[in-house]
Amino acid sequence: MTVESTAAARKPRRASKRTSAAKKPQSSEPQLVQLLTPEGERVEHPDYSIDLSAEELRALYRDMVLTRRFDAEATALQRQGELGLWASLLGQEAAQIGSGRALRDDDYVFPTYREHGVAWCRGVDPTNLLGMFRGVNHGGWDPTTNNFHLYTIVIGSQTLHATGYAMGVAKDGADSAVIAYFGDGASSQGDVAESFTFSAVYNAPVVFFCQNNQWAISEPTERQTRVPLYQRAQGYGFPGVRVDGNDVLACLAVTRSALERARRGEGPTLVEAFTYRMGAHTTSDDPTKYRADEERAAWEAKDPILRLRTYLEKSGHADEAFFTELETESEALGKRVREVVRAMPDPEPMSLFEHGYADGNSLVDEERAQFAAYQASFADSAEEGK
Repeated sequence: MTVESTAAARKPRRASKRTSAAKKPQSSEPQLVQLLTPEGERVEHPDYSIDLSAEELRALYRDMVLTRRFDAEATALQRQGELGLWASLLGQEAAQIGSGRALRDDDYVFPTYREHGVAWCRGVDPTNLLGMFRGVNHGGWDPTTNNFHLYTIVIGSQTLHATGYAMGVAKDGADSAVIAYFGDGASSQGDVAESFTFSAVYNAPVVFFCQNNQWAISEPTERQTRVPLYQRAQGYGFPGVRVDGNDVLACLAVTRSALERARRGEGPTLVEAFTYRMGAHTTSDDPTKYRADEERAAWEAKDPILRLRTYLEKSGHADEAFFTELETESEALGKRVREVVRAMPDPEPMSLFEHGYADGNSLVDEERAQFAAYQASFADSAEEGK
């Protein structure tokens, strides 16, 4: 056999090997931390444990129910033309409430635009979240009041903000921690990779909390990564852990552990909350175009609120009076949200030019004058028409 024929014979085998590696299937049942099964059964985990009173369990359930009620009201308001857009958290309540309740008051949060449950945990009034989506303000709350940053629309950029803030916390010698929220889609952004690098090198006290809800708008996770997302942390030199994102107890335990590790000066942790977005990406999206009904039905059986309610009822930690009272409170919250949103005043048009620069800017001053003249022209036209 000639050299050429030998090489030719080997080529198909090498190509086949590469193809095989590229198509290596991922595990459909990833290993994850779970303390409460979808059937509402309490289980233990060797590395993460949590002991909560009946009152604390009821409080977690209340948080999730009220967050879902607020979220549903916001979606309805958008459909009625009261909001320009809304990003629902439906199905992700456990990931957000569990991680949010793991935080201390002096910790700092950098959210995306979907962390309504975390905002609730930080004491941000739900109606303040809606001003930006109604177009009447640029955020609606002071980030320093609740240590909860304004919503970030640019995908992934908040992870860099969180890393820089955490580096500052370390230099100040404080023992507080920082948490950055992002989705599975954002994990493909360069900003996230850069934040991983800097946080690892500088041993920043930050927790990266990825809510893997399976879909980056219309792209499934398997088209974004060859390995489970939490394993990416290994390449940067810090630990990663995957938690059942529909288990509020596990999310609380895992996030609390990661935050404590950060406070001890042991650096960052990546937490991947394996959950599911049961609704649309935003109200401008139609998930029926790219997602099967059977998939959603399978995840509805893992509903985070239903599983905790089942556990509360089985364990006798809550009675019917508790659920009835909560339902009344939930309806009252929905009513208040509707009334407040519809009563939000439109902003003064000239306020558009405020707060852009601390010391002013000549270009902004010129634009302000032009816009003022434009606004005045309407008044002049109305006067001439009399």
